[in-house]
Amino acid sequence: MIEYRDIEAAAQRIAGVAHRTPVLTSRTADERCGAQLFFKCENFQRMGAFKFRGAYNAISRFSEAQRRAGVLTYSSGNHAQAIALSASLLGIRSAIIMPHDAPALKVAATKGYGAEVIGYDRYTEDREEIGQRLARERGMTLIPPYDHPDVIAGQGTAAKELFEEAGELDVLLVCLGGGGLLAGCALAAAALSPACRVIGVEPEAGNDGQQSLRKGEIVTIGVPKTIADGAQTLHLGRHNFDVIQRHVDDVVTVSDSQLVETMKFFAERMKMIVEPTGCLAAAAALHGVAPVGRKRVGILISGGNVDLATFARLVA
Repeated sequence: MIEYRDIEAAAQRIAGVAHRTPVLTSRTADERCGAQLFFKCENFQRMGAFKFRGAYNAISRFSEAQRRAGVLTYSSGNHAQAIALSASLLGIRSAIIMPHDAPALKVAATKGYGAEVIGYDRYTEDREEIGQRLARERGMTLIPPYDHPDVIAGQGTAAKELFEEAGELDVLLVCLGGGGLLAGCALAAAALSPACRVIGVEPEAGNDGQQSLRKGEIVTIGVPKTIADGAQTLHLGRHNFDVIQRHVDDVVTVSDSQLVETMKFFAERMKMIVEPTGCLAAAAALHGVAPVGRKRVGILISGGNVDLATFARLVA
C-alpha cells in the first residue's frame, strides 16, 4: 500500500533534480470563478510535465543489475520523455514504445534524450503486451506510465509542494488519465489538507475513471477520440484505483472545446503555453464543471508539451 511517507521519500530523491515549479495566481481567473485559485504549473517542470517526478523517483531506486540492463516503458509522450531524460541523467539506457500518431514534438524530444523509440498502432496493438514481451526478451525493467508505486509517489510531490506553498485548500482539481497524478495528489491532500475535496478531471470522450469510481471497479474503454492525448488511456491502474477509491471525492469531465478555450485563457491572460491534457483541471473550474465558488482551489497544470503548429491551429 502506498502511503504519504513514500511521497516524502520521493521528494528527498528528486530534490535538486526536479524543478520546484511555481504556484501562480490570476485575478481574472478568480473573478471568473468567484474563487481563489492556485495553479501548480508543472508545464515548467523538466521536460515540460509532472511525469519527470515519478520517472526519476522510480529509476533512481534501481539496483545495479537493473541499471546495467536498462529501463523500458510505453507512453504517448510525456512519460516517454520523462523516462528518457531520467535514464540519461542516471546513465541508463532506455527504450520507449510510442504510438505512431504521438505528437511529433514528444517523439523528437524522447529521441533527443537518447532513448530508442519503438512505434506501434494504438488502435490495433496492445502496448502493455508489447512492453511486457520486450522487457522479458531484453531483460529490461518496465516502468509503466502510472500503475507503479514509485511513479505514484513521485507524482504526489507536486501536490506536496502546492500545499506547502498555498496552505490548506478546500478543493484540489487534478488532471486524470491513467491515475498516477491523481492518486499521488490525493494521498498528499489527505495528509496535508484533510478537509480538502479531491476531484479528478477527464475528457468527456475518455471517462473511464469516472465510470470506475461510480461502479466500484476498474472499467476499460476503447481509445478515446480527444485532443487530450495524455488522457487517451483505456483504464486506470490497479495501484491508482485503490488510492482513488479511498481518497478521491469525485471525477468530472470536460469537452475538447472547453480545453481549447482554457488553452486560450492561459496564453492570453497568464502568458503561458499549456497542452490540452494539462488544461483538464483548469477547464473544470473555468467552465463551472466543478463547484469551486467562494473556495480556495488548487489546480494541477500537468504539462505544456504541444506542437506549436497544433497549438496555433487549436487556438486560432
